[in-house]
Amino acid sequence: MSRRHYNLPPLASLSTFEAAARHLSFKVAASELSVTPGAVSHQIKALETELASPLFIRKHRGVELTEDGAALLEALGSSFLKISKILEQIRSGDSDNHVTVGSTTAVAALWLSPSVIRFWQDYPHVKVNQMAEDTYFADRSDVDFFIRYGKDPNASLPHTTLYRDILTPVCSPELAQDLKGASLKDLTEHRLIHLATKHSNWTTWTDWFQALGFNESIQTQARVSSYALALQVARKGAGVALGWKRLLKPMLDSGKLVALEAFSIPAPHNFYLVERENDSLSEGALALKEWLLNELQENSV
Repeated sequence: MSRRHYNLPPLASLSTFEAAARHLSFKVAASELSVTPGAVSHQIKALETELASPLFIRKHRGVELTEDGAALLEALGSSFLKISKILEQIRSGDSDNHVTVGSTTAVAALWLSPSVIRFWQDYPHVKVNQMAEDTYFADRSDVDFFIRYGKDPNASLPHTTLYRDILTPVCSPELAQDLKGASLKDLTEHRLIHLATKHSNWTTWTDWFQALGFNESIQTQARVSSYALALQVARKGAGVALGWKRLLKPMLDSGKLVALEAFSIPAPHNFYLVERENDSLSEGALALKEWLLNELQENSV
């Protein structure tokens, strides 16, 4: 048998193992790889034979990783992620000046996009791709870093604190005048605009009221699927939205929305920049990360 330069088993067996170990399922791995479960089992057995060590503990209702299997998965996951990132940069045609950042649609529209536009004034050559999704971002190869509200307790990536926002009800100027001097009980009698998305860790009206010591039931008279819709309803005077003062600063400064300052409280969680290690980021990604952190520090509230 010819000598392999890196003394590695066949890459097909490694990629098959990585998929099976990541899902802890031969069946799901087979579906991902477009092969049969039998083919996955064959590749795993061949790999275990070559390594002379079991990688899985076979059980009646699935599999678990052995200690060696867990160590191999960690190494392969990290390596495959780096390879995927390099390939993406090569395809983009400019590996040093390419960055992809993720956030929710609200963060993208209200803070990140305007910041990126200002960033381009200093770094016009950096290609910034924004992924705005109201789902949980995780450790994915197509994103250099992402903005998250609240810390992910199961995250494998480092979290850098960006800021803690201030939560306060916001509404139209006319409705704010009517609510002047109102109590929390009075507020519940107005239409509160509830944000309801499939994957959301945003603070809710219930969380906010409880933080202020108000534990009575709250009626849901208006429910929207995006924060942009909530703000639109509030601006039209048709209800009250739960506002984030830093995110909404341009609207508050312009008078399009008014904050009910008497009810302002610090948000329960920080916003975080969830990032890869610096040595795996391109020059463009490092530049954007540093620029965002500096801008937040200079404009702290």
